[in-house]
Amino acid sequence: MSEFALHVATIAALYAMLALSLNLQAGFAGLINFGQIALFGCGTYGAALAFSHALGPLAGFALGLVLVVLVALLFARLGRNLGADYWGIATLSIGEILRTIATNEIDITGGAQGIGGIPALFDTGSPLSGRLILFAVVLAALIATWFAFRRLTQSKFGLSLRLLREEPQLAAAFGYDLDGLRRRIMLAAALPAALSGFLFAHYLTFVGPDQLFASETFVIWTMVVVGGLGSHAGAVIGAIVVQCLFALVPFAKDAFGLPSEFVAAMRLVLIGGGLIGFLLLRPQGLIPERIGGVRG
Repeated sequence: MSEFALHVATIAALYAMLALSLNLQAGFAGLINFGQIALFGCGTYGAALAFSHALGPLAGFALGLVLVVLVALLFARLGRNLGADYWGIATLSIGEILRTIATNEIDITGGAQGIGGIPALFDTGSPLSGRLILFAVVLAALIATWFAFRRLTQSKFGLSLRLLREEPQLAAAFGYDLDGLRRRIMLAAALPAALSGFLFAHYLTFVGPDQLFASETFVIWTMVVVGGLGSHAGAVIGAIVVQCLFALVPFAKDAFGLPSEFVAAMRLVLIGGGLIGFLLLRPQGLIPERIGGVRG
């Protein structure tokens, strides 16, 4: 049971980093990114490709950063000529294109079979102790991301992001470089997303295109909406709540004697129901944004 709790905590912390990343884009800058999972995939495939070419974890992390910077800049470039809604559709399309490439480039990515056998980052001779060390690293990365984003959004730059979100034309009239703001926010948000993917790959020891389905992006969106758009603490709490609910689904299946198909179906119900329920009943989320305050 302790190993299961550790697994849930590790996955929740990894997804909390993704939720913080998406919240920085959508909650503060108004950038509706439906391709968030592609940023995560840059980190996972960076680790996997480095392993498949007999390179070390540092090379995998560096490759993931290079890939995520390229994808983030591509996302930002699209924002120059597209409105928010169309930009969201474009990011979703790019995410699906990258997943299709990962599925079909068998010689590079392993195709639909993916790349397995990725070594754990910390080989201590005991799987449990290695996972405990990895969890400590993931938790430290999450805390560092939270503090960095909190400081960023409470600065003058954070005010410019809110202006970009609320009144982009007014921001342009005040002389703000909207393209520059989009590039900077996308790059800032992309780095922890790639780090989350890199740690995820070494935790599960497997990377495949099934991890990059668009539905995974909407899992992250559910976490942000449940927690509260524009709230860093809300993004983290939302990730914990959603992951805990996912973890309880198999127990509910066994308790009520339901078929195995119930698990996947219930996961989709939680995603869709959580989004719709909070959008209708509590659109501000569990921890609402506080303009001009100190709330995280």
